[in-house]
Amino acid sequence: MSGTDIKKPETREELTKMLVEAAQKTTKPTISGTANVLNIHRDTLYTWLKELNVDFRAVMESIPTNNVVPQVATSGSTYLIGEALLGEGNEIAHVDLLIGDKEGAVGKAFALGLTNLSAGHTPLLAVIRPNLPPKPHTLLVPKVTVKNMEDAGKIFGPAQAAVAKAVADSVEENTIPRERVDDWVIVCSVFIHPQASDFRKIYQYNYSATKLALKRALSSYPSVDKMLYDKDRAKHPIMGFKVPRLWRPPYLQISLDNPDLEKAKKILTQIPGSDRVIIEIGTPLIKRFGTRAINELRQTNKDAFMVADLKTLDVGKVEVDIAYEDTADAVVASGLAPPETLDSFVHEAKRLGIYGIIDMLNVEDIITKLKSLKEFPDVVILHRGIDQETGRSCGLERIKLIRQTFSDKKFLIAVAGGIVPETAKEALELGADIIIVGRYVTQSKDLERAVRDFLELTPTMREDIDLYRVHTE
Repeated sequence: MSGTDIKKPETREELTKMLVEAAQKTTKPTISGTANVLNIHRDTLYTWLKELNVDFRAVMESIPTNNVVPQVATSGSTYLIGEALLGEGNEIAHVDLLIGDKEGAVGKAFALGLTNLSAGHTPLLAVIRPNLPPKPHTLLVPKVTVKNMEDAGKIFGPAQAAVAKAVADSVEENTIPRERVDDWVIVCSVFIHPQASDFRKIYQYNYSATKLALKRALSSYPSVDKMLYDKDRAKHPIMGFKVPRLWRPPYLQISLDNPDLEKAKKILTQIPGSDRVIIEIGTPLIKRFGTRAINELRQTNKDAFMVADLKTLDVGKVEVDIAYEDTADAVVASGLAPPETLDSFVHEAKRLGIYGIIDMLNVEDIITKLKSLKEFPDVVILHRGIDQETGRSCGLERIKLIRQTFSDKKFLIAVAGGIVPETAKEALELGADIIIVGRYVTQSKDLERAVRDFLELTPTMREDIDLYRVHTE
């Protein structure tokens, strides 16, 4: 952004008002997203925040949310879906539900569930107390197999009451329109851990989860924008590891080129925790240990984004598959490979859900090479080899040219080859998304300081950890 389309605010109040108005126009309440709306560079916004002593996060948290649930259309067949996970420990509650017309698909599922019993998963009507069901009538279906009367007591007691009370309160609060309670039914699937023991927590968590699931169903939660924005930020709380994606450049990629696996593991332990760091398993390391080196290093840092620098020249699909089996998040092919090999390479990477990268080392005409491809890579590397390094960056002017030529494509540009903080800053200013470094970091006597030399280059890179990452709701 040029930064010339908006006047610099003179007071904290002006800047705060500007931030609030911008936040209402974007699904990305981050500094970068807000800067895009304001048509200024993110570094400019950082400067304003610092000069006027405005806490961006505090402003975003102070913006009231709209809690009004949209009314459901009164015509046509209603079929709505809701989900919620709340609580902790063995009493944690996970609710999935359907709500819709008796005469539609939900009504059919309700009737089939009530009349087709399954051993250990017997459905039952939710009741506030015996002889008092809520409306809409609600069918409660246990997710976990009920093996004994102790398990049954948790379902027929606190869980049944919690779901029923949540439905009744949702009607009272007009989350569920009163005029529809005799037309709709609910099918509610609940999770009760076999080792859950605190009946009060079982009730509280399932009550809250059911209310939240109903509200989400009636408001068609999540919106498409929210889903697309959060999909690469979220971390599933039970999975135990995250699947990083390159959605938030710029990044620092650290190349582990030394063919010493134990030294590579030691280096990983010294790299500061940062969302901005990518780990490259270098070609020499892979040549000595194979792609199993990725799996070995994964034991040291399970959440890292790991790139397998295969330098593929032939059998593109096969090499992608090999690296994928050893948990690579991205794979690198040589730009010198035939277009057919590169197309096969990138296609297979995208099919498997990992990044296909092309390294343009020694490719004279990068534009022509990229135009020859049917499958455009996720990342293009502008690279000068170690044997060619002179201590000064070269070819950075091609960043702008590549972006202009392929403005209709979504991809990142990385730069590599003798990169030091000074040349890295130049590359970032010219639009690079990924800075690839090797010996400056890996051979440093103070490895963490060397990494910080790059992470301190811009205000955006200083955001080591994404403060807005969704981990729970």
